[in-house]
Amino acid sequence: MSDLAPPRGLLLDARTPEALGATTAVEPLVALSAVQLVTEEDQDVLRTRSRRAEPQAWLRAMVWLADSGLDQGAGPSTLLVARDLAARMDYRRGIVIYDLAGVVTRTGLSKATVKRHVRVLRRLGALVWMVRGSKRNLALPGEQYMATAAIYGAVIPPVYDDAMGHRLTGAGYGARVCGVTPGGRELAIAGATARSDARQEQRRTSRSGPGARRKVRTVPPVENRAVDNSCSTCHEPHSLGRNSQIPIVDAERGCNYTSREHPKCLKGPCPSRRISWNADGSRRTARETRAAIRVTQQVRPLVNWTQAEDLRPLEVALRPLTDAGWDAHMVAAELHSWMLTWRPARPAAYIRARLAPQAAAEHAAAALEAAESWNASAAFGAFTAPRAELLLDLLQGVAAGMAAYSAMQAARGLDDLTDFDAAADVAAFCAAGIPA
Repeated sequence: MSDLAPPRGLLLDARTPEALGATTAVEPLVALSAVQLVTEEDQDVLRTRSRRAEPQAWLRAMVWLADSGLDQGAGPSTLLVARDLAARMDYRRGIVIYDLAGVVTRTGLSKATVKRHVRVLRRLGALVWMVRGSKRNLALPGEQYMATAAIYGAVIPPVYDDAMGHRLTGAGYGARVCGVTPGGRELAIAGATARSDARQEQRRTSRSGPGARRKVRTVPPVENRAVDNSCSTCHEPHSLGRNSQIPIVDAERGCNYTSREHPKCLKGPCPSRRISWNADGSRRTARETRAAIRVTQQVRPLVNWTQAEDLRPLEVALRPLTDAGWDAHMVAAELHSWMLTWRPARPAAYIRARLAPQAAAEHAAAALEAAESWNASAAFGAFTAPRAELLLDLLQGVAAGMAAYSAMQAARGLDDLTDFDAAADVAAFCAAGIPA
């Protein structure tokens, strides 16, 4: 425990940090034997012995330090500057920008006075340099003057923790309170009791004011003028008979306020559900859509540039392929064959644009076949019919061709070295006929 604690300290009310003057005297745990302020070298965040603090706890420590007598220059103006800094601090880390001109404007102190009391806070170990400001111009040529701002960090010196009986873990700026000593616990209880008594006294004072609890009318009653109903004598009371302008309620129709024929709120037509259609004009069923979505789910991991598109638009774009019976690997092979070295911003639109010419060509071919009345079954029916004469005609043609080929080879001097005559064998087969 440090021997730098003052003989007496003042604690700020934790619930009212704005009322810096409302303090309660408590007896410290140790006595002050020597005064040692923080040197200029130890006022940096890397070399400080003070711990990081939040604004509210920092304000309580500032009241104690200002009244402790550690620095003769500390006083009410020091607390005024500390209050301005605490109002602009980061709530968790206690970091604040110096803003000398703003402090002068808000506090009404002179620039020299603000500088002097900020220096006092640094000597007390309550402020550390986070970033040292510089007046050097950092702007580019042609731009306005720009310099760096000074940034301070709120810290609490070890002398305050020793006086309050705080137990710390860690060292320097990153230290934190992990408990209190028995004497510190008694001190905290005494301070809390004093603050509670002060709040109760303030509450009793506010309640004992004139007219605070007595429900007495302090404003004279309003004198309303007498109502003149002389002009209403010519009016008749409400008729108890039937009014011809009011429609009769029809309870059987189930509406006793507004007629069904003329409702006040006209409802627009209900939007029709969107229906999907196949390429052949048939209505697309939910089963077909689910099957196409399953194929699309398998395609997306295989083709990386399609992963930026949602599943449903991608399924609609791949319908020409999935409706043709293609599986996921066939679709992925088709997309990889496009050899894309870039990623389309809209993969579904790009796929539709690439598949549109192919679909147009297939449609044109189908239209041409329909215009020319082309019938594949009728065209190839003669070759598929079970006729024996067709085979004989075919073999005769083969024999004639082979004989012509053999004659041509003999004329060129390229005689066949074998005794096998294929043309003669085919001709003999044709002459014998096909057995029944």
